[in-house]
Amino acid sequence: MPLLSIQTNVPIPQARQPELLAAMSKLIAHAIGKPEQYVMVTAVEGPIWMSGKDGPAAFADIRSIGGLDARVNREISQNLCVLLNKTLGIPASRVYLNFTDIPPAHWGHNGSTFG
Repeated sequence: MPLLSIQTNVPIPQARQPELLAAMSKLIAHAIGKPEQYVMVTAVEGPIWMSGKDGPAAFADIRSIGGLDARVNREISQNLCVLLNKTLGIPASRVYLNFTDIPPAHWGHNGSTFG
């Protein structure tokens, strides 16, 4: 049920996509404390204009049923920014993150909902 959706203007080479997605999946599962079998990670390339200029940037949308709080959100923010900088060269100052705690009845999976 945790979802990490990344939008970036930095091309992700197809050969490196599985490695990056796997690293992000593990990062989210570990931080939130949910089994990785329920984690979904997406990465989409598209235009981003930030701080009035072009340049490497990313937006991360993190959603989960529970497991998000101030400590977890800071951990995810720090570790995801390090990962994006290391793998894609995106400075932490050019990454925005959004955290959303979703009620179980508002999250569907496998023909039902979690609530």
